Amino acid sequence: MTIATLLGKAVIAQTAGDEDAEMFNRARQRDQQVMDSAVKTWWAASMKNHDARITWWREAKFGMFIHWGLYSLPGGEWKGKKVSGYAEHLMRKEKISRADYLQLAHQFNPVQFNAEQWVQYAKQAGMKYLIITAKHHDGFAMYNSKVSDFNIIQQTPFKRDPMAELAAACKKYGIKFGFYYSHAFDWEHPDAPGNDWEYNNPGGDKNLFGGARWYDVHPELLPKAQQYVTEKAIPQIKELLNKYHPDILWFDTPQKLPLSENVRILQAIRETDPNVVVNGRLVRSASGNFGDYKNTGDRPAEFFPTEGDWEAIPTTNESYGYHKYDDSHKPASFFIQLLAKAAAKGGNLLMNIGPEGDGTFDVKDVNILTAIGSWMNVYGQSIYGTTASNLPLQNWGVTTQKKDKIYLHVFNWPVNGKLQVGGIQSDITSAYLMNDTKTKTLPLQRINTTDVVINVPSKAPDKTNSVIVLEMKMPVITDSLYYMAPGVAVTRLLAFDGKYHGKAFGFGDGKTNKYYAENWRSAEQWISWKVRTAGTAKYKVVAMYIADEHAGGKYQVKLDNTILDGTVMPAAKSGAVTTQELGVITLETGVHNIDIKALNITGTELMKLLELQLIVSDK
Repeated sequence: MTIATLLGKAVIAQTAGDEDAEMFNRARQRDQQVMDSAVKTWWAASMKNHDARITWWREAKFGMFIHWGLYSLPGGEWKGKKVSGYAEHLMRKEKISRADYLQLAHQFNPVQFNAEQWVQYAKQAGMKYLIITAKHHDGFAMYNSKVSDFNIIQQTPFKRDPMAELAAACKKYGIKFGFYYSHAFDWEHPDAPGNDWEYNNPGGDKNLFGGARWYDVHPELLPKAQQYVTEKAIPQIKELLNKYHPDILWFDTPQKLPLSENVRILQAIRETDPNVVVNGRLVRSASGNFGDYKNTGDRPAEFFPTEGDWEAIPTTNESYGYHKYDDSHKPASFFIQLLAKAAAKGGNLLMNIGPEGDGTFDVKDVNILTAIGSWMNVYGQSIYGTTASNLPLQNWGVTTQKKDKIYLHVFNWPVNGKLQVGGIQSDITSAYLMNDTKTKTLPLQRINTTDVVINVPSKAPDKTNSVIVLEMKMPVITDSLYYMAPGVAVTRLLAFDGKYHGKAFGFGDGKTNKYYAENWRSAEQWISWKVRTAGTAKYKVVAMYIADEHAGGKYQVKLDNTILDGTVMPAAKSGAVTTQELGVITLETGVHNIDIKALNITGTELMKLLELQLIVSDK
């Protein structure tokens, strides 16, 4: 019995006229359990060569994501009106008909497109793989598809296949190549989820629901979704695999299709090419993630600790497709540090660029890539092929590891020329600045069995992220306490890095101002950190959180025997961050327990905690 059949049994029972809801739900739950078992068995078999196919991806660590399509031509504008948000969602936002979207295609002629230039941008930035939108949610194929005439060859004056040109350029310059393919949303196909302004389809603004609800809301639409997957999604994915032989496939929005259809697509991929890497946004269920690795949410700024292989997908501004009105480009320093943060937690960074409709890169994006490339040219080996290090968290930056080498990514350089590193019990055979081609040994002294002081220049070699290499005796033995080195003005205790007590905590997706712990609804829930300080100092304690109209209550921060009380203050603007000073405390040299607990909760939750900050104070 196929996976699709197992999932379809419940739908058949309901559409056949079974009016006993309780019986139907019990039958569906049983079928779901059987389906989960079948999926797990099949998936386990498909993962036997997982390590072999993903080895290159683990080594690469840094890649370029490209969102480029018909939407890149208007660039966030439609009929003279600015359209906010993701520019690549233009068709849905403006409810553009398939016929009108074809008129846009007839104007799309990116004569400035140069595949080799694009790939060189990626290579010069230090990127090792490139993934581009072969078909986004608009359903338009940016390649010569024989499955659908809704494609760049048949509908635009360009008459070239940019996917073929990029595949060739990536091969020439040694860059791994892959496709983003929107398997769930497809706004041009009459049977696919997404377009409910022209068709009777789920997934648009009127009938927005996820795959788990196909059985509850509109089970009669399941055959339509299956037809779309059979007629377009699977044939086009096989077409991409057989024609271009990509190294990786990237999918999105799996919740918009029934689970059975996502699994069917994954099975078709594995049958066609068992060696292609598949990201984690193709099949997700209560049973887990059925890709080769996991993905964070969009536009992350911080990372929740994640086990296994994972990848983050930041973009240079706030849109993935080119948006002419979005000038919120982040500095290159943000991405350099974000890359180090990802590698320090065992992840990859797939950084997005949205080229313009004429085929050129925005100069602001080029400047960001150039600056990242300058840093990677010197420090790239502290990223490529590394893993999360054994060292505890350090308040001056992050650390990565490669066998017997530990790389110290120092964001906050010590002005007194002494960098203290905590938690190292193994012997250090050598320490040197990574940018020093002569690898001149830096003097170091061991303070105690776990901590060392490295004598460094008073001026940071790199103002964003200076790297010091430690060569170690194997195995590297460390402790696990957050280390607060002296001389760092602000120590950030992220909610993401805390220890959680009690059940039901949830977490934000890591975006700017969304790296929080939420669902704090009980006094039985609290968050703690265990830190070790290397010197006595006074600190101003600051809580950063988000409190909407449903939040409220009193809370307490306990640092050993010192207690600081706080009252949750509602934000003046929805989603705004509240920064609340709680008091000044003294921490002496040693180990300290820091807890934040609810005293009472007057809203549906206490607050969404982002972080506690310990700021050196001279009071």
